[in-house]
Amino acid sequence: MPNIKSAKKRVKVIEKKTLRNNMIKSGYKSAVRKFEEAIEAGNLEEAKVLFSEATKKIDQACTKGVLVKNTAARKKSNLSKKLNSAIA
Repeated sequence: MPNIKSAKKRVKVIEKKTLRNNMIKSGYKSAVRKFEEAIEAGNLEEAKVLFSEATKKIDQACTKGVLVKNTAARKKSNLSKKLNSAIA
């Protein structure tokens, strides 16, 4: 444990940021999971709606710095491939 006042503050700040990052990460993972479940169930109309929600969550995670830009682009690309192959 830190002894210096500024180090104690940094520990508190890091805990808050970690909680925020985990919340954002959990949100986009849940959105992706719901989308994949809809694809597996064959609900294409629902999957289209969930695809837009999942891409929105991924973009938000990218904006907040939880995901790197290229990682976010790769995840969105993979989701669109799944959607397009399910439609075809």
